[in-house]
Amino acid sequence: MSAGVPAGYDPYAFEPFAVTVDLAVFTVRDTRLHVLLVERGEDPYKGQWALPGGFVLPRESAEDAARRELAEETGLTEDTVCALHLEQLRTYSDPDRDPRMRVVSVAYAALVPDLPEPRGGGDAANAQWWDAGPPGLLAFDHDRILADAHDRIGAKLEYSCLATAFCPPEFTLGELQQVYETVWGVELDRPNFRRKVLTTPGFVQAVEGSPRRTGGRGKPAALYRAGAATALHPPLLRPEGRTT
Repeated sequence: MSAGVPAGYDPYAFEPFAVTVDLAVFTVRDTRLHVLLVERGEDPYKGQWALPGGFVLPRESAEDAARRELAEETGLTEDTVCALHLEQLRTYSDPDRDPRMRVVSVAYAALVPDLPEPRGGGDAANAQWWDAGPPGLLAFDHDRILADAHDRIGAKLEYSCLATAFCPPEFTLGELQQVYETVWGVELDRPNFRRKVLTTPGFVQAVEGSPRRTGGRGKPAALYRAGAATALHPPLLRPEGRTT
């Protein structure tokens, strides 16, 4: 018996199960919210689209497995994957969620600026960005995971500065507003949004002495970068009843 294992404990008294990771990675492309999906190259669900993910190895943490699987299945570089901020979403443990065996999945969500085009790898035949509209017919229970991740990301925008991660290093307030409208699926009042952003301490920081970018109406637009704050006080709550 190994050190630290109580006498009489039988590890084989419990049915074994596998642990996997699944990732809902979002970005804004062409002013629309997109999610990274892979086409499964093996059964079960061969040929169907799914979230990137896979099994956790015996001597591997769930987060390490998530980054490894994301790199393997999409062809994204190790440096790109390691730089992503992954937020643990929740655990999915319905007994019949995987037809192969009992599988418990730890799901992660990520909100990232535009990434390079992915390519299939590992047991993924293909990988690409898809419009993150209403859930479709993804493999396993990935429609549920995707919907939960979308809700989490939308809520995070209300109370954190996460939206700036979708923007380039220097951005206009119009570009920042576009992130909120894209993720929330609502139309925001421009003057009200601008006032809330600029009066929230540490949300954004003006870029001094930088060239100004021309807006859609030909007017110069000031450039900003992410401020030092991580949380929004007060929160920037989404409006009710106004949709794009």
